[in-house]
Amino acid sequence: MQSLFVVSEALRGRKVVYSASMTTALASFIQGKWQAGNGKGRPLENPATEEVLASASTSGFEFSAVLDYAREVGGQSLQKMNLKQRGELLSKLAAVMADNREELLKLAQLNGGNTRGDAKFDVDGASGTLAAYSKYVESEELTIRDGEAVLVGRTSRLIGQHVWLPRKGAAILINAFNFPAWGFAEKAACALLAGMPVVCKPATATALVAHRMFELFVEAGIPEGSLSLICGSVGDLLNHVTSQDVVSFTGSSDTAKTIRTTDSVINAGTTVNVEADSLNAAVLGPDVDLFSETGQLFLKDVVKDMTQKTGQKCTAIRRVLVPASAVEGVCEELASRLSEVKIGDPTAKGISMGPVATKKQKLDVLAGIARLSADTEAVWGGDGSEVTPEGTNGKGYFVSPVLRLAKDPSNLGIVNEHEVFGPVATLIVYDGTASQAAKIVAAPGGGLVSSVYSDDKPYLREAVLGMAPYHGRIYIGSEKMAAQSPGPGTALPSLLHGGPGRAGGGEELGGIRGIRLYQQRVALQGDKSLLKSIID
Repeated sequence: MQSLFVVSEALRGRKVVYSASMTTALASFIQGKWQAGNGKGRPLENPATEEVLASASTSGFEFSAVLDYAREVGGQSLQKMNLKQRGELLSKLAAVMADNREELLKLAQLNGGNTRGDAKFDVDGASGTLAAYSKYVESEELTIRDGEAVLVGRTSRLIGQHVWLPRKGAAILINAFNFPAWGFAEKAACALLAGMPVVCKPATATALVAHRMFELFVEAGIPEGSLSLICGSVGDLLNHVTSQDVVSFTGSSDTAKTIRTTDSVINAGTTVNVEADSLNAAVLGPDVDLFSETGQLFLKDVVKDMTQKTGQKCTAIRRVLVPASAVEGVCEELASRLSEVKIGDPTAKGISMGPVATKKQKLDVLAGIARLSADTEAVWGGDGSEVTPEGTNGKGYFVSPVLRLAKDPSNLGIVNEHEVFGPVATLIVYDGTASQAAKIVAAPGGGLVSSVYSDDKPYLREAVLGMAPYHGRIYIGSEKMAAQSPGPGTALPSLLHGGPGRAGGGEELGGIRGIRLYQQRVALQGDKSLLKSIID
């Protein structure tokens, strides 16, 4: 088996030509060592050239033993450490990523179809999240108090104290293909700080970045059993979960349903956290002039979210609500900006959008555009297939940015039913009232983040409060914050990431709130001095 490090070294050159003989079989890091699965394995491709870069297999793995090792060895390693020491571990992982940033960026371009900017969004988002969580708790205690002690007896001798303690299982982190670095970090930062060992399962198609990250982590030294990596099929892993394990999943709602209805998950009562589909919306208020700071922010954010990561972001804007009086201007401005997007090999200079991640993903996106076409009109990009990417010799899984228009807000069935996970958005005409905007935004039944662009306080109050119960986060774009805004598509460590209903019902990040998923809150009741000796 060829080490991925050999492949990574080759990436230091501007161009790498791969042949079948160079293909790397990715090993998994389980039970404290690197182990390769049996058989040919699933191929990993460069989506811009369709060349096979590596393969991954878990055939022959005994997943019950993988979980036992993580729980017993990893759990003991982490739970001997106090909160400050766990934070120092996160700081170390962040530093390892920062020190090897260029290599990880090139791998993200090669295997993920990312432009350099897209790769930085993933890799820097990951290291930044790990660094942020390393500072959230600097206590040398083993437990976290939840509120103050309460009197439960006749005197102050008998008290009750709620505390958070790490679960005695493993954190099974199943990540999507679009963010192999950040998807790991936003889950692992919380789990490791909480004191739970991590078993990471990245999406196989784009696993090169995660694999190299783990190679670097292992080389740098990590607590025994604290991190495990599965490259390839998840196999029967979920058949071996217990009530103390946590499964945190990002991906499709269909896969989420399969996880939640697995017999072992149901029977054990295993905690499952899901981030699934999200038809995020951007609402333009009737008060906004497109050439004002607020209007320009709106246009910039829509185009950015359509094209960044080739629209493959769970937080990307899918629906754009525009008052009838502004539709013509918005169509013209967005079409003009989209016409400037240069599509092609993401490693080449000047390219602003690369391919989608896989052939299947391209077929799914084109099928989704075809479905939208039944009830919408073309504004830009047609059916997505008419694209001539630069520097690819006709290869690669490329899709054009596509903007559609729905003129009838009472006929949005298809628009509100299916998320097209690519560079696709639909303009929706509405009557300019906050009540109708909130009703349309809420229609799909739950989302991760939606945004409102306005400087009209009464309008914002009605729109935001109407939308908020259906989302994990609401972004308010306005004149005074425009210059410093990261955009609605950026999930911040300090703010909640997740959403109700269709979005999966899960919650991640949100500062210290994020570690609660991986801990058990327990009420301790007894003599004050004895409780103090246990907790401190």
